[in-house]
Amino acid sequence: MDLQHILQQKIQEVVLKEYEVELPAVEFQPTRKDFEGDVTVVVFPMLRFVKGNPVQIGERIGAFLKEEVDQVTDYNVVKGFLNLVISDAFYLRFFNTVKSEAQYGWVPQGPEAIMVEYSSPNTNKPLHLGHIRNNLLGYSVAEILKAAGKKVYKTQIINDRGIHICKSMLAWQRFGNGETPQSTGLKGDKLVGNYYVAFDKAYKEEVAEMTAKGMDGNLAEKEAPILQEAQQMLQRWEAGDTEVVDLWKKMNGWVYEGFELTYKNLGVDFDTLYYESDTYLLGKEFVREGLEKEVFFKKEDGSVWCDLTEEGLDEKIVLRSDGTAVYMTQDIGTAIQRVKDHPDINGMVYTVGNEQDYHFKVLFLILKKLGFSWAERLYHLSYGMVDLPSGKMKSREGTVVDADDLMAEMTRTAAEISEELGKLEEYTLEEKQELYQMIGLGALKYYILKVDPKKRILFNPEESVDFQGNTGPFIQYTYARIQSILRKADEMGIDHTAMVEVEQLHAKEKELLKQLQLFPETIQAAATNYSPALVANYIYELVKEFNSFYQQVSILGEVDETKRQFRVALSKKVGEVIKLGFGLLGIQVPVRM
Repeated sequence: MDLQHILQQKIQEVVLKEYEVELPAVEFQPTRKDFEGDVTVVVFPMLRFVKGNPVQIGERIGAFLKEEVDQVTDYNVVKGFLNLVISDAFYLRFFNTVKSEAQYGWVPQGPEAIMVEYSSPNTNKPLHLGHIRNNLLGYSVAEILKAAGKKVYKTQIINDRGIHICKSMLAWQRFGNGETPQSTGLKGDKLVGNYYVAFDKAYKEEVAEMTAKGMDGNLAEKEAPILQEAQQMLQRWEAGDTEVVDLWKKMNGWVYEGFELTYKNLGVDFDTLYYESDTYLLGKEFVREGLEKEVFFKKEDGSVWCDLTEEGLDEKIVLRSDGTAVYMTQDIGTAIQRVKDHPDINGMVYTVGNEQDYHFKVLFLILKKLGFSWAERLYHLSYGMVDLPSGKMKSREGTVVDADDLMAEMTRTAAEISEELGKLEEYTLEEKQELYQMIGLGALKYYILKVDPKKRILFNPEESVDFQGNTGPFIQYTYARIQSILRKADEMGIDHTAMVEVEQLHAKEKELLKQLQLFPETIQAAATNYSPALVANYIYELVKEFNSFYQQVSILGEVDETKRQFRVALSKKVGEVIKLGFGLLGIQVPVRM
């Protein structure tokens, strides 16, 4: 039983004895640094059940705990806060228990699975900065859920059909002169994306020409010949026209090769893939079932709707009057298909920007109305947009921040700053390049993941690669510093693997142990809240605590052999937790910097 459970039981015991009240729960928090203590019991919530002065209640509970609980050595009460001093022996026992655990904080995997969807790009353009946040969030949440004991399937639905895909295809037919990724040296997704931009340019020129001749602007936008031709191409694709389907397969193949390289460089992966071209007809059978169950209703024109007004939402169309599906129909069918494909799925996480908040409220509600029990455990991992100091991005105009270009720029920035610091004389060119990429990508990932997913981000590349403050490189540098200590300790023959029993902890050692103790609950909280930011900021706090310890306490220079062994072992464990925590964020750590 952990300390909080012991304390809760004893506090409930004393409250029952002294006040004849059964206390349902006890609220704990870490003691503020400006007060003496390690664990704080918040007395105020008890006043709903216990009548009295909060200071007096705190004093009674504190005196009882000091008497009855071995781990509590002292206490003090500040207003409605009971601060408990926990024994050094307790923290040493904790450390000796966990110091050899390779995956400290992890929980064994249970039988139920969660599917996490992320990325889900269109095949008419390369991945951009917005996709980077999406991929990093989805991948990290999947890794955190695994650490919290869940079986996880990582997936994406690739939007490989529709008018936007046909626009790129038509522009390539018109302007491409048969060029390919091989003939141009361009990544396939970039080549196809160039033709999406080319289509938009040609379309605007046609609209401008038609309006100059006196046509109404709105009508010109609908009647532009190039748009009409793209719509005809889509109809031919849906009819299975061999020529169009072959072109579609060829150009999508180029894009997939490009995406694969971007995912590899970004360090994300998937267990299973879904394609919109396979799923866009799914869902219609469930609309028929929903009509029979009166979940849906039909309007006079034959279109099918779901009335969600009682739930505070609107009426939502699920089938057009001509019998064709809408996105909602497809998403209903895809969710059901995923559970058929993986019967152990007991929940799904959709990593999609916050502009789709309403869509997912409706989707989840419809699936519940259709009677699927797993619909109770669907979650929209909604996130804010990413802006750059230069402003918003627009794909049609070719002003997006390309994901590959941004990763390359981050690596270059890391190289420039590292060269200025001048600590890489012994490195080969290949080792330097590997380190620059690790620092650059670490900076990018940490800067994005340390922010609560729901918040919008203004991404500043230079600020993210700072070696000071709440940044990826600062944490990576601390990890490398710890590895340097361990190498020197090995050279000195210091054994840091054995059980250690120091007589008394230094205040800085105790603070580090308290921080280490919070790692398992941080993982669980991050999994519950689908928030990598909780892990990122925990690691930053751990690193700050270690650097304070490093500056104020002698490690390798300590003359007492037992203390020296303990401090090296403690440093090693901090390094392991940094590596584990950063692994959950998809960030690598260097052994030297």
